[in-house]
Amino acid sequence: MAQPLVVKKDDDLDEEEYYSPFLGIEKGAVLQEARVFHDPQLDARRCCQVITKLLYLLNQGDTFTKVEATEVFFATTKLFQSKDAGLRRMVYLMIKELSPSADEVIIVTSSLMKDMNSKTDMYRANAIRVLCRIIDSTLLTQIERYLKQAIVDKNPVVASAALVSGIYLLQTSPEVVKRWSNEVQEAVQSRAALVQFHALALLHQIRQNDRLAVSKLVTSLTRGSVRSPLAQCLLIRYTSQVIRESGVNQGGDRPFFDFLESCLRNKAEMVILEAARAITELNGVTSRELTPAITVLQLFLSSSKPVLRFAAVRTLNKVASTHPLAVTNCNIDMESLISDQNRSIATLAITTLLKTGNESSVDRLMKQMTNFMSDIADEFKIVVVEAIRSLCLKFPLKYRSLMNFLSNILREEGGFEYKKAIVDSIIILIRDIPDAKESGLFHLCEFIEDCEFTYLSTQILHFLGNEGPKTSDPSKYIRYIYNRVILENATVRASAVSTLSKFGALVDSLKPRIFVLLRRCLFDGDDEVRDRATLYLKLLGGEATVGETEKDVNEFLFGSLDVPLVNLETSLRNYEPSDVPFDISSVSKETKSQPLAEKKSTGKKSAGPASAVSGPVSTVDASYEKLLSSIPEFADFGKLFKSSAPVELTEAETEYSVNVVKHIFDGHVVLQYNCTNTIPEQLLEQVVVFVDASEADEFLEVASKPLESLPYDSPGRTFVAFEKPEGVIATGKFSNILKFIVKEVDPSTGEAEDDGVEDEYQLEDLEIVSADYMLKVGASNFRNAWESMDPESERVDEYGLGVRESLAEAVSAVISILGMQPCEGTDVVPSNSRSHTCLLSGVFIGNVKVLVRLSFGISAPKEVAMKLAVRSDDPEISDKIHEIVANG
Repeated sequence: MAQPLVVKKDDDLDEEEYYSPFLGIEKGAVLQEARVFHDPQLDARRCCQVITKLLYLLNQGDTFTKVEATEVFFATTKLFQSKDAGLRRMVYLMIKELSPSADEVIIVTSSLMKDMNSKTDMYRANAIRVLCRIIDSTLLTQIERYLKQAIVDKNPVVASAALVSGIYLLQTSPEVVKRWSNEVQEAVQSRAALVQFHALALLHQIRQNDRLAVSKLVTSLTRGSVRSPLAQCLLIRYTSQVIRESGVNQGGDRPFFDFLESCLRNKAEMVILEAARAITELNGVTSRELTPAITVLQLFLSSSKPVLRFAAVRTLNKVASTHPLAVTNCNIDMESLISDQNRSIATLAITTLLKTGNESSVDRLMKQMTNFMSDIADEFKIVVVEAIRSLCLKFPLKYRSLMNFLSNILREEGGFEYKKAIVDSIIILIRDIPDAKESGLFHLCEFIEDCEFTYLSTQILHFLGNEGPKTSDPSKYIRYIYNRVILENATVRASAVSTLSKFGALVDSLKPRIFVLLRRCLFDGDDEVRDRATLYLKLLGGEATVGETEKDVNEFLFGSLDVPLVNLETSLRNYEPSDVPFDISSVSKETKSQPLAEKKSTGKKSAGPASAVSGPVSTVDASYEKLLSSIPEFADFGKLFKSSAPVELTEAETEYSVNVVKHIFDGHVVLQYNCTNTIPEQLLEQVVVFVDASEADEFLEVASKPLESLPYDSPGRTFVAFEKPEGVIATGKFSNILKFIVKEVDPSTGEAEDDGVEDEYQLEDLEIVSADYMLKVGASNFRNAWESMDPESERVDEYGLGVRESLAEAVSAVISILGMQPCEGTDVVPSNSRSHTCLLSGVFIGNVKVLVRLSFGISAPKEVAMKLAVRSDDPEISDKIHEIVANG
């Protein structure tokens, strides 16, 4: 029995409840009711009710068995006998939802084709829609003539039905629909708004893969032949697309941009909004070009229609991220929207004001937001918090009022994501604004007293352990930390013990007090808490074996774990107890690891010359290391530094599938070619890859290990090893030819012939690039890691990256060249951003830690400039990173 579906009539005006008309319906009972379709005297109203229930069941996720669906379908076809217009429309819906099989479609096709040629326009339009949804390409050719006539029909309902059906058929039978271009072009000139809209949509889809054809279409239509507001909105979008692809919005003759500007004077509000939005989203748009769009949006801010106010303020909110000065003229109008009844509008208004406001307006905005925050949902509050954080970073002198505001809302009720957004914001402000450290830490300590979220408590305690000892009076935080040991759950207590020990390690005057508090923790009821307390007591007392000096102790307490936890967990699970202790240096440091690629090629084509930069790379896989050390020719190469992800050297669906893994040693590179024979009638023997290193001068081939036999669909490996100068970033391109002896295989017996024929197969080129000498190793706290490195190793320089499509493209290109791991999500560039900072971390060959700060900026002509700052354990490596970028 279905559960009652209770529906509120109106949450604000009426508390009375009523029940759904479909309350408690069951599939079996409805199928029994469907027998009324067989009655000699059809009751149209009753039949409509039964079809409504069937449609309800289908849309609620109930499935019909094949037998049930067939019975309902055949029963529904009998309803074509009725002349009732309402019932006929329900029959059309039912047939479309049931999606009959090919043999069942034939039964109903004649009835639908009869309706398609009916004198009743309603029948014609619906029959076209249904018929195009259920027929295959074979039947489509039979009715193509009728569909082409329907497209230019005088009745707009029939014409729209044919055009919409064409949009659907374009996915299944594109070659048929493309033959309708002349009729569709004629429909574009229709006076009916919907017909013009659907015709333009279909015509664009037909030509969308031909950029020149799309450009010609837009050029012809922007001269004023489109009158439908819906079609004009589509045309604006297509025009924006052409502008983005051709880059013609800057300077000279600008017919496309002038068309967008002319649409700002259109009578239809939707067209004005669409044009304004399109102009604001253009790449490289100038403040002068923005002015007319901002002006019309400002007028909509005072509209009586909520949808116009929302659309305008949302567009201005996006513009404020890239051109805040252009939006400042709208600030007075937006301040009035803070009290708007629609909370979405109010939220967008306040966040826009935060982006565009000046230093003198901060205090006034904070007062306005005090009452505002209590009236909106958490999802809107998070948006406001992020805007406040950006404002504080923009005006650091105003940190007191903004930090106090964040502290006040932190103590109010709210969900986890909302509280996490506030805590993250306070932590970022403490890190980036030194003067805010004392007050920010105190606000976090106050919050942790009543925090109900374990994750946030441990996050704050961890941060407090790193920053608290560096303040002028560290002792004032001890009480808050120790209270967590007494009052919280085991997870938070363990974190608090670690935080206390950090204070004891860095602040000598607090060490006796910390000893007393840690000794009390020895009697805790949780094993983790007791174990941590025991370890830290011995550590601080000089009894532990983690190091002999104070520097070793601090490194143990404050140093970030330089291996990913996932990799550490995997290594610990795979460790077999023995006399040999577990060695953490054997754990993979790569953030994204790949398993041993001995399976056959996935068949994906490499884009251009095969390069390890164009995909994720893996680090040392234990299986790789074991495999290579077992081969005598490679046994004395030393410790394996890195293994790349497989790079495809063949296209999809070829006779032979080959990919290669690059194994990097200090003085050698081993290329492992994973081969698969995809021809059942062939056996390959003496398989080897001939490598031409004429374009890689610094590499010398020293060993090659062929593959004796390669049967059908059985992966195999062949190796080629090169020597290279140690300490040199040797790069180059390698040409590859697969050579082998092919023998025919008898399909009936599976036996290969004795004699074979020598043959060869050209593979794609392979490149060894600078990124192959870098491991992607993340930094959990980039700022601490950066500050802990010797400033003398820092090298800074500026570079021009030329014209780029966007800032994101430039960031991605530099990350690919260096092959390093982005930290703290800085590889993601906000949309339309004019500047960006990216943080990278990695380990260079020789186990040299490297950190990089990249500062990007893009000008109006899309010229990108970059400032590169590098710190590493070896100043020479810092210089090499600059060389890589300069040569990249």
